[in-house]
Amino acid sequence: MQTPILIILAGGASSRMWPLREKSLLRFGTEPLLVVQLRRYQALGFTEIVIVANPENKADIAAIAGQLSQINIRVVVQEQPKGMGDAILAAEAALPSRPDLPIFITQVHDVVDEALHSDILRAWQGDPSVTCIAGYEREDYFPGGYLIVSPSGRITGMIEKPGADKRPSNLVNIVAHLHSDARRLMSALRAEYASTIATDDHYERAMDKLMKESVYRVVPYRGAWHALKYPWHVLDVMDYYLSKIQGQHVAESAFVAKTATLVGDVYIGERVKIFPGAAIVGPAYIGADTIVGNNALVRSSMVLTRCNVGFTTEVARSYVSDHCDMHACRVLDSVFAANVNFSAGCTTANLRIDRSSVPSRVKGQKLDSGRTKLGAIIGQGAFLAVDVMTMPGVKVGEFAQVGPGTHVERDILNGQRVYVKQELVIVEPHEG
Repeated sequence: MQTPILIILAGGASSRMWPLREKSLLRFGTEPLLVVQLRRYQALGFTEIVIVANPENKADIAAIAGQLSQINIRVVVQEQPKGMGDAILAAEAALPSRPDLPIFITQVHDVVDEALHSDILRAWQGDPSVTCIAGYEREDYFPGGYLIVSPSGRITGMIEKPGADKRPSNLVNIVAHLHSDARRLMSALRAEYASTIATDDHYERAMDKLMKESVYRVVPYRGAWHALKYPWHVLDVMDYYLSKIQGQHVAESAFVAKTATLVGDVYIGERVKIFPGAAIVGPAYIGADTIVGNNALVRSSMVLTRCNVGFTTEVARSYVSDHCDMHACRVLDSVFAANVNFSAGCTTANLRIDRSSVPSRVKGQKLDSGRTKLGAIIGQGAFLAVDVMTMPGVKVGEFAQVGPGTHVERDILNGQRVYVKQELVIVEPHEG
């Protein structure tokens, strides 16, 4: 039986992730997310992979693909973000011209258990004429596509965001789709793009029509599912990978002071230095060459390589990328890109006074993060001077500069300089 060609969607627009950059290159350990996903697919037996990139991330993705051997990886480009259907059509030219070619479509930013993919492969191998679609089982309402499923497990249609009281099932569509015939799918997609319908759900419309003509079966899934859509989702994916740490791994080249404390499941990388009085409370990940200073606390967090977690600093439930410097500060429920300077006395406020869910603005729209605790999202190269305080859900752009003592209560754009003017009043002592 021929192995399906894997199509990984890694293009589209990443503007919703601002101020973070390319999500497929985010690291939740020693390797970028894309590499972690590719290694998993290789272990599942995929030998031919097509990655759909965009013009901005093509070079980075191609460089990563070139480092992996024993997999035939081709990178194609979706020139404009015209939806998922257009991304799949962009992959068509890189597919072998074989009749009844099966293709497995997935997204690089969907983090799921390996069982999802293996269950779909197993179901398809039982009947290669059938298209297999993952259905995520959940009782609460999710604003996504729902599958209409018969008692026998055949999918007869899809409804996008039907509303909580009109759900046809409890099965949400996840992009883990094994199509039995690529040519049939591509033909249906071209027909949808040739239509006059203005909405961008071409792929969903094409599948809905194909479900009436051929057999689509649901493969139920109950495991973890975390999608990187908005920047605070980095914390969900971080928690997923932190949960995979079992026991205590301390590299031989690491230094852990006798009076430092390691509690629970922790990973301590090469040449890490943890000084007296510091505590690492798991699940936690400390990357290579990072320094955790005296009396600092890192808990339920990822701190990647070459960071300085300075004296008395607290990092809690946060993701901190490479080369970040922190000193005598509080990093709470936050996401830092690389090369952030977080000076002494800085704090990311993470809890609203009314204790309600923290909102955050994305492309001008106020969204509910769904998190009752959310600190700051800070882009790479930003510099926050002493005693800066960020309000819950605030985002600070790349290479922005925030002056000392500033309370940041709204988003700061890339490269902006924000500071508080101070009037210095000097009163001379009375003479005589």
